Amino acid sequence: MTETQELLNALREQRHTLLIAMRGLSDEQAAARSTVSELTLGGILNHLTHGERNWTHVLSSGTGEAPPSMFDVEQYKMPQGASVPALVAAYEAAARATDEAVERAGLDRVVPLPEAPWEPGVVPRWSVRRIVLHLLRETAQHSGHADIVREALDGANTTAQLGT
Repeated sequence: MTETQELLNALREQRHTLLIAMRGLSDEQAAARSTVSELTLGGILNHLTHGERNWTHVLSSGTGEAPPSMFDVEQYKMPQGASVPALVAAYEAAARATDEAVERAGLDRVVPLPEAPWEPGVVPRWSVRRIVLHLLRETAQHSGHADIVREALDGANTTAQLGT
């Protein structure tokens, strides 16, 4: 197995774990806050979908230009009228596009990143490998958030559902 396959498999495992938290949810539950945090399950999934799309754009374009929604805080919310099946389908499509872009680009390709609002004038360069590792970290972090939000919502536990 190549390094690219290993990294993408690890990312796919984290995506799968995240989606366990979405199983059996109604649209109302996905939009509900269950902790003191503003996070909802629909918002987490929407954010990760945007993240996959944004990073795929960054690595594919190689221009260093930020996609329009990269720094939009609205991505942390479940869109009005969104359904759980539609959110999951959008996430899965974005994930497939990321995987395909990584495989095309190769892990060693280096691309400029968009200038972040909190670091004006700083334009770092990351390898595709570093972008995949960033997506892996983001997905794992938000998968943990999703697990807590879901457990507080209705007691469902992701760990108990692994492998099913």
